[in-house]
Parts: sequence; structure tokens; C-alpha cells
Amino acid sequence: MVHFEPKNDAAPQADAGLAPVTYLPGAAPGMKRRSPLQAAAAEPDAAEPDAAETDADADADAEVDADYETDADADAFDQRERAEKVLLHRLRGRSLSTVEALLVLNGTGVDSGEASEIIEKFIQLQYLDEAKLADQIIHSHNVRKGLGRTGVEAEMRRRKLDPSVMMDKLEELPDDEAERAIDLATKRMGQMERFDDQTIDRRLTGFLMRKGYSSAAVRLAVKAAMDSRGGGSRVRFR
Repeated sequence: MVHFEPKNDAAPQADAGLAPVTYLPGAAPGMKRRSPLQAAAAEPDAAEPDAAETDADADADAEVDADYETDADADAFDQRERAEKVLLHRLRGRSLSTVEALLVLNGTGVDSGEASEIIEKFIQLQYLDEAKLADQIIHSHNVRKGLGRTGVEAEMRRRKLDPSVMMDKLEELPDDEAERAIDLATKRMGQMERFDDQTIDRRLTGFLMRKGYSSAAVRLAVKAAMDSRGGGSRVRFR
């Protein structure tokens, strides 16, 4: 019986009819195929910034912070400048005590530290001068309006002058309160001729007390004014 052995020539002929294999970059014959997860793990992380990029970001953040601080400083400077202008405008109208000036600054929204610095600055520039303000009060209320010591003191307290300044200025007042009270009572008497003595006494006493004269000065002035009429006490009938 005759056996026929198959020839191996068919394999080369079959391979001859196929196109040559082209491998992708990084691949080579005999390499094992990796899964997509393994391939991704092997690749460098593109999202991980390098040191240069990190430094650049930090510099950018620092620049932003510096710009913010600059803007905040500028806003604070503008607010202080506005507060000073408001206070200057008020001082052009009339003199202010330190407390009054501080109340004006508080109304501008400036913080307490800035307000204190502005007050110190204005005192050094003599824009705020409580001794001068006390002299003005004495002239307007004691000299012009004829108020006594108590009336002048009440006005100084109302204007919130420093107590030490106020006491020093009150001590400088001339010791002529009784003479002033007599002068005022005598002038006032001319408007009360139609009243009886009791009414005159009551009205003169109230008038002088409101002017801030002491009780002793008031009693002395009322008696002097009543005596100045020359006719003594009399009762009028109407």
C-alpha cells in the first residue's frame, strides 16, 4: 500500500499571499497584550503639575492677594480722607470740642483707631482747641448774654468740654457776678412797673436764676432792683 506524505510547501505559499505585519510604536513581536487599565496606569499622569507650574500658580495667587490688599488700603485711605473733609467742613461753621469732633467722625463710618488719629492730628494743627472754645463760650454767654457762672458752666458741659479745661476757664471769670445780676435786674425792672411787689420779686428771681446766677447774687440783685424804684413797696390794684 502506498502512502502519500503531505508537503509543507503550502504554508509558505499561504504566507506569501498576506501583507507584512506592521507593529504600533512601543510594540514588538512576542509582547503580551495589556488591558486598557494596565496601559493607562503605565502612562505618566498628564494632570499632575510639575514644580514649575506649581510655583507659577503660587506666584499668581500671591499677586492677587497683593492686589486685594492694595485695593483695601486704598479704600481705607479714601474713607479717612473723606472723614477729614467732613470734619473740616463742620469746623468751618463753628468750633468743636474733642468729643463733638469724635461724634462727627463716628458718623462717617471711619473706625475708632483712625478717628483717634485724626483727632490727634487736628489738635496738633490747632484745628481743635478746647481752651479757645471755652473763651468763646465765656464771651458769648457771660459777656454778651449776661449769664452767670452757673449758666456758663452749663453751656460748657453741654458742649462736652474737657472738665479740667472747663474748671480752669471758670476760675478766670471776674468776681463781679453780684454786680452783673444787679445790672440785669435793674434793667428788667423797667418792664415790670405794672406788677405788684410780690409778682416783681417772683419774676425777677426766676429770670436771674435762669441766667445762671447764684442764689446769693439773685437775692442781692432783686433787693437792689426793688429799692431802685425809690418808692419802696407798693401794691397796684387793677
